[in-house]
Amino acid sequence: MKASLLAVPGARLRHLVRGSGPVLVLVAGGHGDATATEALADRLADRYTVLTYDRRGLSGSTADRPGASPRTHADDLSRLLAAHTAEPAHVYGSSLGALIGLELTARHPGQVATLVAHEPPVTQVLPDPERAAALRDLRSAEEAFAADGTAPALRRFAELVGIDPSDREPEVELRAPGPQQRANAAFLLTHDTPAVRTHRLDLAALAASPARIVPAAGEDSARYWPHRCAALLAERLGIACEPFPGGHNAYVLRPRATAERLHQVLGGGAEFQRHVRDRPGGVHAR
Repeated sequence: MKASLLAVPGARLRHLVRGSGPVLVLVAGGHGDATATEALADRLADRYTVLTYDRRGLSGSTADRPGASPRTHADDLSRLLAAHTAEPAHVYGSSLGALIGLELTARHPGQVATLVAHEPPVTQVLPDPERAAALRDLRSAEEAFAADGTAPALRRFAELVGIDPSDREPEVELRAPGPQQRANAAFLLTHDTPAVRTHRLDLAALAASPARIVPAAGEDSARYWPHRCAALLAERLGIACEPFPGGHNAYVLRPRATAERLHQVLGGGAEFQRHVRDRPGGVHAR
């Protein structure tokens, strides 16, 4: 497996391809680059052609100027997909990656077969008091970064969304962040997090998309606002919010369970089809 670069307007995207089968792109959240989805990708490559990448500004992906909106990230992803397939692809995104996946589905609907959007920070669907609290949470992480640097800011963010590093599969090893991860976190907190705070998703365009949209939320994160965003987005779209194992960051901490659940949701497992058929309301068929 070899990393490649794709030139897009204003940036170059480092990406990797592994496996065979239908194309599935994994979009990391937070300051995650392609390495954040590596363990998950390895567990999916026997069923899918898995595409992973660094967002512009992170790790091996460069940008001509700092900063990008979720719409710019979605357009980048659209061009990356177009370079690898002419067919609609499956997309899994978590947190900011889920928001990018939703933007992709709204802006480039013909490129998406199924989108699994895990706990997207779509704060606009929250009732006003909850939305104000979520925006304060995001701003507090930015303020912690400005005052004390990346490590306190990331600890603050983990507290706010319920990331528990101890809730992980035995084979998952936690690594101390190196210089590249610290640089990625600084980019996130300087550019991406403020953009998320002001972003508004075109819900009408999303509802009109022919793609199958699957909002998803962690079974262990019900107390936190990203879980609530997923549930309320599903309600707005008239579809079900699918439970996923673990919490907000389970694609990193519980990749084996996430891969199996993702395979079920993408339609590869008869168990999920029975689950959908037998549950009141089911999942909206697109």
